[in-house]
Amino acid sequence: MAQGTSNILLETGTNEVEILELYIDEEGYRGYYGVNVAKVIEIIPVPRNKINPPDSKRGMVSGLFNHRNKVVVLIDLAIWLGKTRVETKPCNVLITEFNNVVTAFLVSGVTRIHRVTWQDIKPLDGYMENVSDAVTGVIELEKNLVFLLDLEKAIAELNPELALKAPAGGSVPLEFNLDRPIRVLHADDSNVIRHNVRIRLEENGHFTVHSVGNGEEAWNYLVNVREEALAQGSSLSDFVDIVLTDIEMPGMDGYHLCKRIKEAPEFKDVPVVLFSSLITEKLIHKGQSVGADGQFSKPDLSLMSFMRDLIERKLKAA
Repeated sequence: MAQGTSNILLETGTNEVEILELYIDEEGYRGYYGVNVAKVIEIIPVPRNKINPPDSKRGMVSGLFNHRNKVVVLIDLAIWLGKTRVETKPCNVLITEFNNVVTAFLVSGVTRIHRVTWQDIKPLDGYMENVSDAVTGVIELEKNLVFLLDLEKAIAELNPELALKAPAGGSVPLEFNLDRPIRVLHADDSNVIRHNVRIRLEENGHFTVHSVGNGEEAWNYLVNVREEALAQGSSLSDFVDIVLTDIEMPGMDGYHLCKRIKEAPEFKDVPVVLFSSLITEKLIHKGQSVGADGQFSKPDLSLMSFMRDLIERKLKAA
């Protein structure tokens, strides 16, 4: 029988998140991992109708199965993480939806859902980022050290078309009528995403990007540049025209950042665009509830023309 993941209502913009704690059993060791409940549709036993993938797809792909009239790819999370799973009992399967794709992940089991704040989740230091790019943060939950997984990276490895990439050349220039670049404050906890977004936005000289690692850093940057603008007798738009932010970030998430910006008299007119794998038809109301001016699912970079049009309209109205 399928299990629902949560019946707890979580208010948007409070900087809280519900983490589903799961585990992978290895020889003599149990590793604990976490995923955002918002990405999990349900938890089921290993499907009886699972079929093995073609030889070319063997590896982290454990199989394919039909789920609610959709053919779903089953990724063995242990293999993707480079672990050797030991089966001590029947495994569980997480059915997930993000990047507008339904995917399944095979795990040894799940424990429970924890409601925490993003402030409690610690980003990886530089050393750990180099050790594992599959993990975005870490938190201690009931004496277990739980590593938050970057599931987007797994499906991007499976289907490179779902990955945000720097241009290989030959991209179509964006029509641009402003007499200066648009100044973007970009927040994302992924070094790779920050790097590639900066390249894509700045490639034709129409945008300049200041990148930070989470919502807290973005908020502090806004506060600091506003003070600098006041001291110089200039405008905040001399530093920032628009905020582009991920949602899931240690410290402060994008929803909370957006809510704080829209509730602050000094920042409320700064447009905020959410750019996240969590932008789906089921979840788009969350961004609307905190006043986001736009929402785009990774890796959809049509947001570039959206941001251009938004700032052009704003400057013409000024």
